[in-house]
Amino acid sequence: MVLGLASVAGEVAGWLFTLALSLFPGLVAAALWAPFLIATRFRALFVALPPAGRLAPSYVGVALGLSVPYLAGLLLTVGFVDSVGAAWSDALVETALAGGVLTAVAAPTVAVLALPRLGVDWDPTGYGPGTWALLVAAGIWYAIIAAVPLFALAVVFGLPGGY
Repeated sequence: MVLGLASVAGEVAGWLFTLALSLFPGLVAAALWAPFLIATRFRALFVALPPAGRLAPSYVGVALGLSVPYLAGLLLTVGFVDSVGAAWSDALVETALAGGVLTAVAAPTVAVLALPRLGVDWDPTGYGPGTWALLVAAGIWYAIIAAVPLFALAVVFGLPGGY
């Protein structure tokens, strides 16, 4: 019976470790992305998102959600790309670039064009050029934060001898 409990405990610990590794990049990005919360418009966006009226849960949720393409790209690279030569390095750079485009272009577009049409009216200033500039700047900053580890891994995997 004790051996069975140890096996279950090991399995649970493995899943918790995997969960922590999956959440870590988004939580770090959320912390480094936080200076944008100085802007009232940026805070208003997250306060309007579910759970409405609560900044922290929606902010962290969005930060975690934006990290998914980067994590998926990393997992797809490891799972499907042959590790011969600089293939992993190239795939990680492509992941960082694709994630950056999604974060810097798609996220502001969804926030300004889709959310108001879905009934989430969050910008007290009317979704003008200032809002677009703020969201694109925030998206670019998030993309840089998320891309740094991928570029570092790409450099390591691109070195002679690789990993």
